[in-house]
Amino acid sequence: MLIRKHLEDLPALGAPLHLALGVFDGLHVGHQTVIARAVEAAKRDGGMAGVLTFDPHPIRVIAPRKAPTSLLETLEHKARAVGDYGVELFIPLHFDLEVAKMEASEFIERLMAAPVRTLAVGEDWRFGHNRGGDVNFLAAEAAKRGFTLEAVPPVMHEGERISSTRIRQAIRDGNLDAAARMLGRPYVVCGTVVEGRKLGRTIGFPTANLVTRDAQLPPDGVWAVRVRLPDGRDTTGVANLGLRPTVDGSNRALEVHLFDFSEGIYNQELEVRFEKHLRDEIRFPSLDALRSQIQQDAMAAREYFNSRS
Repeated sequence: MLIRKHLEDLPALGAPLHLALGVFDGLHVGHQTVIARAVEAAKRDGGMAGVLTFDPHPIRVIAPRKAPTSLLETLEHKARAVGDYGVELFIPLHFDLEVAKMEASEFIERLMAAPVRTLAVGEDWRFGHNRGGDVNFLAAEAAKRGFTLEAVPPVMHEGERISSTRIRQAIRDGNLDAAARMLGRPYVVCGTVVEGRKLGRTIGFPTANLVTRDAQLPPDGVWAVRVRLPDGRDTTGVANLGLRPTVDGSNRALEVHLFDFSEGIYNQELEVRFEKHLRDEIRFPSLDALRSQIQQDAMAAREYFNSRS
């Protein structure tokens, strides 16, 4: 998949473009429907299907106090994921105050320097200075410039519109089944493995300590998890998410013990899928008591996965 970070890079691609536009936090079922319109247009009319998005999330620049504290996906994960939907071109435009001040008409003028044949958007999507660009504006531009506008209505789940906000709340509540139905796939958290205090090794359970940045996390506690390794292999394990009170932890952390695994993976990225909440996080009177409980947790996680194989 091609990645281009500037509108000025698009004309040189030399192919008709069919673009889905939006922030696409989480790439949920509604987002996938918008993207599918661009992919279908490329297959039907010839050319390249692409996703044009913005980084960071525009609301974090325009109204940071109203911005979500957590997101459903990193930009890197989003770039990998859109390829699964038939996208050939990923355009993550840097969003800053200068871009925020750009009028919708200027944005379209710059975008149309490339041979754009289709624009697909959610019908309530707005863009440009003071959100001046909407579907009516795009319809007028399509009539004037000759591209096709695909305006996609919201996708519903249990009578309500699917949204990234709604999915984040489901994850916070631990309702991962509902989140998966709205996402169209299980929710995963991406994290980079960093060196920790190595306390897990001293009690026989080495862990991968993950930096998850601003990813939305489920409730604290011990979880049975599936993990995708950097080379694409899948494995299982048991994870602790929380403050680690027994070892005087002060910051929320995600630590994963991978079953039957001893390879070096520092500075690499793992994808963690939370499968089953095993118990709440608690403080133990000693490391020996903690070790005994982790043994039970690991056994419970293995039994869970064995029951589902």
